[in-house]
Amino acid sequence: MIAEAVDLVLVTGAAGRIGTVLRGGLPERGWAVRCLDVVPVGDRRPGEEHVVADVTDLAAVVEATRGVSAVVHLAGIAGESTWPAISHANIHGTYCALEAARRAGVSRVVLASSNHATGYTPRPDGGLLREVDAPPRPDTYYGVSKVAMEALGSLYVDRYGLDVVCLRIGSAFAEPTTTRQLSTWLSPADTVSLVDAALTAPSPGFSVVWGVSANTRNWWDLTAARALGYQPADDAEVYAAALIEAHGEPDPADPVHARVGGEYTTDAYDAEKFEKP
Repeated sequence: MIAEAVDLVLVTGAAGRIGTVLRGGLPERGWAVRCLDVVPVGDRRPGEEHVVADVTDLAAVVEATRGVSAVVHLAGIAGESTWPAISHANIHGTYCALEAARRAGVSRVVLASSNHATGYTPRPDGGLLREVDAPPRPDTYYGVSKVAMEALGSLYVDRYGLDVVCLRIGSAFAEPTTTRQLSTWLSPADTVSLVDAALTAPSPGFSVVWGVSANTRNWWDLTAARALGYQPADDAEVYAAALIEAHGEPDPADPVHARVGGEYTTDAYDAEKFEKP
């Protein structure tokens, strides 16, 4: 349902893939968007506000947060990297987003967590995995940063009374490109629906929900996300025949398919692979 009132939401990391999707979709849900990124946002759209700043610059983020109704925090390194890079951009950046919201009097924050916060969790053998059944088991430094993100969100709810919704995003792409993503895909339209639900759900407190479409091959239980008002519309199964023809049926014994985090749990993501020579 399209909201009639227009509220202003700050989107950090607005120049990124998910940020670009939200810039297109949130205004259709009644939100005005203030964009924050370390680089200028290209293809600026009517009605958008723009701030060029580093999310780890607390003073700049506080200033960007003044006057908004909510914050959607996407900024950071969107994949594995070195510990100094991940800890600074992703963990300190999340602290700055939450602390800026607290200082600016903004009570609703949506955090882009990841399935990699629990990447070493075995894929369910029948049935669907609830959030409560997937405690932190990060698969990389990137996954650790998402565990820290959720922990910081919990702290700001309990200590400062914010409402914080953490979205454990699966694979947010225009369409699935691997057989694993037949289970983990989050479509662009469902991305907008999920974030809008997280922004508008009454008094969610601290919530952690899976961010995935209504895939036939889902591993994850969407009950908690639906309770926020999320109504996924897309299913990766329409891509299944072509992907299976190209890559073969998923092998449950292969680590890429046996664990929630997929290839992030393999030795291809050992720390030394990301160190500069």
